[in-house]
Amino acid sequence: MSSNEDRARAANTRTAWALSTPALALLALAAIGPLLIVLVYSFLTPGAHGNVEWAFSLEGWTGIVATKDIFDDTWGLADANISIFWRSVKLSLLTTVITFAVGFPTAWFIATRPPKARAMWLFLITIPFWTNVLIRTFAINQVIRNEGILNAILLKFGLIDAPLQITYTNTAVLIGMVYVYLPLMVLPLFAVIDRFDMRLLEAGYDLYASRMQILRRVILPITKPGIIAGSILVFVPCLGAYVTPRILGGGKLMMIGNFIELQFGQGRNWPLGAALSMTLLVVVTIALLFYVRTLNGDRKDG
Repeated sequence: MSSNEDRARAANTRTAWALSTPALALLALAAIGPLLIVLVYSFLTPGAHGNVEWAFSLEGWTGIVATKDIFDDTWGLADANISIFWRSVKLSLLTTVITFAVGFPTAWFIATRPPKARAMWLFLITIPFWTNVLIRTFAINQVIRNEGILNAILLKFGLIDAPLQITYTNTAVLIGMVYVYLPLMVLPLFAVIDRFDMRLLEAGYDLYASRMQILRRVILPITKPGIIAGSILVFVPCLGAYVTPRILGGGKLMMIGNFIELQFGQGRNWPLGAALSMTLLVVVTIALLFYVRTLNGDRKDG
């Protein structure tokens, strides 16, 4: 009887794979195909007026961290490129930390409301997703600009004598990314906290644990999958953000996404742009592998 069941299960598996083959092939062509083109371009020679010349070259990859002097052909450290990478990583990490600091209490508050009120709060959290990220970025720009709402309120109450120059600074980009990506932190945290057994808190208090001990030894370990998921969902898109740094940074404070666009546009250095794209892909892949490995480790530990 078991052999018949095994054969039936194997037949169902083959049928499922056969039915999904066209979709898998389409996904492979649509996802892997363009990536292979970008990978090939990263090993070619830059064209004189854009595009590429079909000659093997590592100039695109070396251009990420080094630059050649146009007068004596000597190589030096690409300070501008490294500065852009550092700004991207720094702002992405700060955005992740701030969204967690704001999102965790928010998610806890929503998860501890009655079911009807909880649905309303979740509805309010998802409202920003109804609007394009470009519109949301312009909205936050209207708040923090020199003649915006924030400066108008501070001037009215006499807290400042002149408008604060926030736009076109790293602070403006940070505020914009926190505003745009905050829901991506709140929702995974809510999903974990919603399944949290509140009796564990009572047990901790019965054992004379302080609030800080309960937070550090009970709440954070149990909610760690949601924390990691929210951090990945915020950090990865922040690292490749384009619209928010472009508008709130004024085109001067570039991040990796803006730098890649510059190489394919005005810079006309397609191999460097392709190499930067692949580097960003590698960083994102490492972050996702860290997330998967952490979750697998949690499962092995029970």
